[in-house]
Amino acid sequence: MKKIIITTESGADLPNDLAKKHSVHVVPMHIIMDGKDYLDGSLPVQEIYDFYDRTKQIPSTTATNIHEYLEFFKQIQADNPGCTTVHIGYTSKASSSFQNAVNAAKELNDVHLIDALNVTGGLAAMVMYAVSLIENQPDITPNELTQKIMAKIPKTRLAFVPGKLEFLRAGGRVSNAAYLGAALLKIKPRIDLVDGKLVSTKKYRGKMSTIAEKLLAEYFEQYNLDKERIYLIYSLGLDEKVKHQVDEMIQKAGFKEITWIEAGAMISTHAGPGGFGIAGLEV
Repeated sequence: MKKIIITTESGADLPNDLAKKHSVHVVPMHIIMDGKDYLDGSLPVQEIYDFYDRTKQIPSTTATNIHEYLEFFKQIQADNPGCTTVHIGYTSKASSSFQNAVNAAKELNDVHLIDALNVTGGLAAMVMYAVSLIENQPDITPNELTQKIMAKIPKTRLAFVPGKLEFLRAGGRVSNAAYLGAALLKIKPRIDLVDGKLVSTKKYRGKMSTIAEKLLAEYFEQYNLDKERIYLIYSLGLDEKVKHQVDEMIQKAGFKEITWIEAGAMISTHAGPGGFGIAGLEV
């Protein structure tokens, strides 16, 4: 049986310990700040926030390019002769990264490509689902694995609330008028992944502790979730009291395993500090 290597992008925010434990290979995306190109994962998130405080601008982000993907896939095949690579990619509806992976793979054999139609914790949930399939079914073929992952994509649910709307405004995602109205009323949008796109589905009002509680309650009511594992996403700056409160709610809901994921530089560039999100798989 051919060895199967799982790969993804840094935009999955997959914790390093999980990536190392399960031999998941992660290719970095890019952050452009102050005229410099940083690989996602090499730039501390705090520097992004400091840059915004100084300039009132946010860095730009760019996809992993075709050449980088080609070298990435080639290196995996060189290190694991005869392997098959299954790449679970960042949604093609929000980045050109997946299409670049498709173009790179045209020059290679034994590379399977899956558009996860998700980002951050939602993408991480898909990656870990693939890992569990391989570990529980050692004889699974690449085609069988790919089919099972693709069948789970519509059942992967991600919702999050940004901590500060300044980053959405600086990135052109909300107008100044909408920003001023929301700031005045202490309103924050709930963002969901819908068919691979980031969509504002609801508005919450109040402190993040209140918003997190409402988000969780509505998320649990909305989806029939697999209770084996849930993923909680936060961006640097989220109050530890909110995290503790969320932990208690998750435990009461009966989830067996809780995985906290810190948003990396690429995701934090768009979401800003103090954000909170949740990702899980429906049964």
